Amino acid sequence: MGGKYDVVIIGGGVTGAAIARELSRYDLKTCLLEREEDVCSGTSKANSAIVHAGYDAKPGTNKARMNVEGNRMMEELSRELDFEFQRNGSLVVCFGPEELPALERLLEQGKQNGVEGLSIISGEEARKMEPNLREEVYAALHAPSGGIVCPFGLTIALAENACDNGVEFRFNTEVTEVKRLEDKETEDKETADKGAGTAGGGYRIRTLRGDLETRFVVNAAGLYADVFHNMVSSKPISISPRRGSYWLLDKESAPCVNHTVFQVPGRFGKGVLVTPTVHGNLLLGPTAVDIDDKEDTRTTAGELEDIRKKASRSVRDIPFSRVITSFAGLRAREEGDDFVLGKAPGAPGFFDAAGIDSPGLTAAPAIGRFLAGQIARAAGAKEKADFNPYRKGIVKAAALPLQDRAKLIQKDPAYGTIVCRCEQISEGEIRDAVTRTLGAKSMDGIKRRVRAGMGRCQAGFCTPGVMEILARKLGLPPEEICKNGDGSRLLEGGMGQ
Repeated sequence: MGGKYDVVIIGGGVTGAAIARELSRYDLKTCLLEREEDVCSGTSKANSAIVHAGYDAKPGTNKARMNVEGNRMMEELSRELDFEFQRNGSLVVCFGPEELPALERLLEQGKQNGVEGLSIISGEEARKMEPNLREEVYAALHAPSGGIVCPFGLTIALAENACDNGVEFRFNTEVTEVKRLEDKETEDKETADKGAGTAGGGYRIRTLRGDLETRFVVNAAGLYADVFHNMVSSKPISISPRRGSYWLLDKESAPCVNHTVFQVPGRFGKGVLVTPTVHGNLLLGPTAVDIDDKEDTRTTAGELEDIRKKASRSVRDIPFSRVITSFAGLRAREEGDDFVLGKAPGAPGFFDAAGIDSPGLTAAPAIGRFLAGQIARAAGAKEKADFNPYRKGIVKAAALPLQDRAKLIQKDPAYGTIVCRCEQISEGEIRDAVTRTLGAKSMDGIKRRVRAGMGRCQAGFCTPGVMEILARKLGLPPEEICKNGDGSRLLEGGMGQ
């Protein structure tokens, strides 16, 4: 593989993609390394899909600053990059006068953080906004700036725009070691010390597909960011996984609430929420379970039952019979309970974006801008004259007015051939998901880009059709098509055997 770069980003989640997009504004040779076969394959694919207002983070922290800034960036970013985003507002509910001080603390924190429009309303006022709130709801903190977003859509849009602006993406490329070039045994300490405060001689990044050299490293490796940080920094950090499980309900249940409904936060975070999604579903969760295994995304009956009980405390008449799937994600919890951002101590040219747990999805655009600015200044890089901030998403044929849809189908009949009945996704959209910038290479890659398989039957009907299109466009036999990368083939021996 090999290669020499100005900047190498480790990690292709939403944070890494946001940093890549912001770095693509500058005249820098930048490469992003991702161990999976696609972006958005780790923590970024399994979360609450919430754009947090910013009242929960402790004032003065990186979380507080990046949350509020990222929230303010999201609307314009959604217009530039064409992904789904809604500012639906949020409610944090409490269940008695004894919990009212907790809401007041959140209100004061939010004001200190610069969140606009916050107010505490009575339970009666809250039920006028959300009629399905329980009678036990005593009061609520209303945050009109809260929102919802598609985490797949945001991450993929950032990555595609970064790639179109010159960032190189290397998938299936697992990093095994990061080493300062000054640390070579042939180099004496005096020479190494001269690099203090600069990128020095840079870094060698060892991967399972060969080595790279780079002046600057950005560590956006999620749950493994502590591993790479501790290879080079004089001040270790520790990241542990916190598992959160969710229930996703069918679109018929979405009118249950219009706002995102939180509960007064406890020791493990913001508690179980009930929220609509930008796609029209209802999402319940997450739990918060500290675990040791950084790959353990199983769901358990006990955790799912916990969601049912806690969600039902806030909102009545939740149609649990319409659950279509459950899933779990892992949050990268840093022991200091804050984002670790910027230059790593004792490692010139090494920049961290570590410990990015909630509200990491909201904060990602701001983190990208912050770190790209730091690196550009350190590198003496100039902004490109030809940077293009715009990206157009895949057409959603079923969402078009009938007249426009008819014109589209007349021009290209593939948009009239429905492959996924639940989500009304056409052959043309699946084809586009494969053939565009950083196109899909797996069934999950298709799902994340156009939602084929996301609906009520959870791919029970459309799998053969999606596989056939994917195999044809990739020039592969069907038995080589994977669900989500190496080791996840769906067929053995071919479709005709």
